[in-house]
Amino acid sequence: MRLILLGPPGAGKGTQAKNLIDAYGIPQLSTGDILRSAIKARTPMGLEAKAVMDRGDLVSDTVVNGIVSERLDQDDARKGFILDGFPRTIPQAEALEQMLAEKGVALDAVVEITADAETLTRRIVNRAKENAANSGARADDNEEVVRNRLNVYREQTAPLVEYYRGKGLLKSVDGMASVEQVTASIRTAVEK
Repeated sequence: MRLILLGPPGAGKGTQAKNLIDAYGIPQLSTGDILRSAIKARTPMGLEAKAVMDRGDLVSDTVVNGIVSERLDQDDARKGFILDGFPRTIPQAEALEQMLAEKGVALDAVVEITADAETLTRRIVNRAKENAANSGARADDNEEVVRNRLNVYREQTAPLVEYYRGKGLLKSVDGMASVEQVTASIRTAVEK
């Protein structure tokens, strides 16, 4: 199974990806995790990405496309994968389509997790407060940056919904339901 999870920041893509990993035995390929690892290691790419992410902006397509292509070639991704946080723009979606064609594979579905922007802002700010106690707070988990991330999502990533609908791959689920209900809805949608 080869899936993309779409949805605004805080919609639960990471949580749902973990549930789908357990269900299908395929890896989650999260560009955010890969980039955060590079930031923690203080690599040149990581430092560049950190400055961009701290503003709530997106890392360049060239860097992200390269990271994803290399990751798709790893053994654990050969039988399937869940992309979380990629693609974020139409050019990235087109690059992914080309990458997959070159590798002789295609997407099975694109799952859009829908959610209310104000609820998401509260969720992310609360996550930041909870994580601050154990030094796990992310610099991009404050209200101003969250609102910017939501605006960036609306402007740059939300157009992917229509892009993938046009390709017949889009499945939408209500991300405001319980975690278990969202997981069940995703599984039902992708297994049809």
